Amino acid sequence: MEQKPILVLKLGSSVLTNGTTRISRGKLEDVAHQISDLRTKYRIVLVSSGAIATARQFIDQSDWGEAVASKQAMSAIGQPKLMQMYYEVFNDYNLKIAQCLLTYRDFVNPVSKENTFNTIMELMNHHYVPVINENDTVAVDEIVLGDNDKLSAKVATLLKAKTLVLASDIDGLYDKNPHKHEDAQLVTDISDFSTIRQYIDEKTTGPGTGGMTSKLEAAEICAADNIETIIVNGRRDNFLVDCINGEIPFTRFAEGE
Repeated sequence: MEQKPILVLKLGSSVLTNGTTRISRGKLEDVAHQISDLRTKYRIVLVSSGAIATARQFIDQSDWGEAVASKQAMSAIGQPKLMQMYYEVFNDYNLKIAQCLLTYRDFVNPVSKENTFNTIMELMNHHYVPVINENDTVAVDEIVLGDNDKLSAKVATLLKAKTLVLASDIDGLYDKNPHKHEDAQLVTDISDFSTIRQYIDEKTTGPGTGGMTSKLEAAEICAADNIETIIVNGRRDNFLVDCINGEIPFTRFAEGE
């Protein structure tokens, strides 16, 4: 029997908090509902940020600084609590989850790479939704820069996914910063990466660390392995289903030749 295509969905902190300072249970429910609807068509893997944002709900932030070590410790506090939220919400939709914590070294070392691939595929074979995050205790790449954008691209290429969906807090890539320019226009289809860096002007506020630069880098990684990448506004309700059905705006980076 032919296997369903794999879709990797990356959820950043700005989406999971849904414009607030706390992880939004409503947004988790929105994601779970959509995954439940799409499981007949796709095998879905989540790459989820949000551990540090979760920890901030349970600690006295005045006692914690912004140093990398502090963020690593907060991630260790928040990660199990975030997974508990996922478990509770997804269970209501008859979805089973499994946590996978990875580092970039896992994609370089041949043994680690094979073990990672086998584990994720076996989870999907048993109808679990893998929920992947960076192992922040031993790696800081995505804490400092990226908010799991590049990690999600590495996961997509490892699994030979059909599509990587990067859920953002705006509709996609614009020809100028939409936070600064009312006349900014959404760029809907991109096949030539060399011409689009001129459009990128990062915003500097919000809970996430991944801006358009890291999303472009993720799309380039995927294009090299013939995987399409989509940037969509994850704060919209039903964003994933509506994106797949072409009912909302988004930016699509074409897969490579």
